[in-house]
Amino acid sequence: MPSQKVLEAKKQVVADLTDRIKNSVAGVIVDYHGISVADDTKLRKELREAGVHYTVIKNTLIKFAADNAGLSGLDDVLNGTTAIATSETDYVAAARILAKYADSHEKFAIKSGYLDGEVISLDKINSLAKLPSREVLLANVLGAFNAPIASFARAVQAIVDKDGEPAEAVEAPAEA
Repeated sequence: MPSQKVLEAKKQVVADLTDRIKNSVAGVIVDYHGISVADDTKLRKELREAGVHYTVIKNTLIKFAADNAGLSGLDDVLNGTTAIATSETDYVAAARILAKYADSHEKFAIKSGYLDGEVISLDKINSLAKLPSREVLLANVLGAFNAPIASFARAVQAIVDKDGEPAEAVEAPAEA
């Protein structure tokens, strides 16, 4: 039977992981079996740069934390070698990075994930992974907003260039 000190340490790990899951917008659970230390280091660096917290934790501790956070449905995937990646702000970063990594490493696999406190299917995780980053999406939206204004400015400039001189201001007739 584990000592009281060990039990307290495990309770603290579960409490910390519960808070991390509750405060995150998205998370992905993976099977990291068979990856090298060098590959793992590269993966962790990429996740860290994207603001994703990645941790290898025992399955039973993830189960307790997930249950405490209200995520049911993860019990089936909590076996073997398991790691969890969570993001507090970016919905797609963890899914995008881990799916790209899983494509290039045959033993590395995505097991499950969650989004806004609900367990999602592997299809949804793969769909999230295909989305561009937040910055790219914002640039596309801003480009769409900017396009009509830029077209109008080019049309006005073409009129000015065609006539050679700026158009004279037309005064409205004075009202009596």
